[in-house]
Amino acid sequence: MKTMLKTTAAALALTVGATAAAAEEKVVLYHWFEYMPQELLDKFTAETGIKVTMDTFDSNEAMLASLKAGAIGTYDLSVPGDYMVAILKNQGMLDTIADGELKNKANISDQWLDVDFDPGRMHSIPYQWGSTSFSVNRDDYQGDIQSTDILFNPPEELKGRINVLDSQADVLAMASLHLGIPQCTNDREQLKALNALVQGAKENWTSFNSDTAKEVLVSGDVSAGMIWNGFSAKARAEGANVEYAYPEQGMLVWMDNIVLLKDAPNRENALKFLDFMLEPENVAALTNWTQYSAGVDGVSDHLDEALRTSPENNPPAGVSTAFIQVCDEQTQAVYDTIWTNLKK
Repeated sequence: MKTMLKTTAAALALTVGATAAAAEEKVVLYHWFEYMPQELLDKFTAETGIKVTMDTFDSNEAMLASLKAGAIGTYDLSVPGDYMVAILKNQGMLDTIADGELKNKANISDQWLDVDFDPGRMHSIPYQWGSTSFSVNRDDYQGDIQSTDILFNPPEELKGRINVLDSQADVLAMASLHLGIPQCTNDREQLKALNALVQGAKENWTSFNSDTAKEVLVSGDVSAGMIWNGFSAKARAEGANVEYAYPEQGMLVWMDNIVLLKDAPNRENALKFLDFMLEPENVAALTNWTQYSAGVDGVSDHLDEALRTSPENNPPAGVSTAFIQVCDEQTQAVYDTIWTNLKK
């Protein structure tokens, strides 16, 4: 009897251990809202047995604040924009991906491999890239929209019917393009002009909203709004008569990336997910769903024709573009003050 009890206890211990081990087969992802199809997560789980748990954020700054508030050690992976990768790296929040840890690293397109914000891709892989501009409902306004005046000095038809992204970096960078000044200027007069511009324009904005930037255009709650090109394409597909603008002052471009976070609790599973997201077929499925562009070779043969011909993905020649820049600490403090006062 004693032997049987010992055997039973041992068997129970093994069962509990096996169950615990199975429960640990997960990866925890901190991601943008509405930016990953569930079907792709299901495919990863089916292929690897690893369950994906995902929390979402609505801006790079919100993600940074959460990680700084104690979320490091909770998440394995996150999806910051280009400039935010550099910030996370500078603040010691990223783990290093050693040579050989990703078998599919060679699939990264050359133009997105040795990038300024993560040279040699030591901490990240490409996710999607695209542009930030604004779209206008052509049922509400038929005039010229190829100017950032639409946001900062709008015509009467659009006043009080404009949504801007709830993102300090995007709004202030777009305002800098409008004024023709450097993004991280420390010139006193230029900073005064920047502050005066956004404070004055705020009177014509109805909302600061990122997570429903598409929905408010589709519903007709606003007539114009800052938006990412993929969201604009989706709004059009959902029946909104919107046109995506390529303003003469320029537009923002960005590259979102998946980073390996410091103290990732499921590091090996995280590496498997990164490799999965470097497979061309998987990246193509993501790209067809998001309506953006990929940073991985071998994707083009898998893309939908609608994406190839989308006006949001085919800018006219000569449009100038700019990435969001990372300011030094002192300059950033001034921009933070401008934004805080703007949101009051």
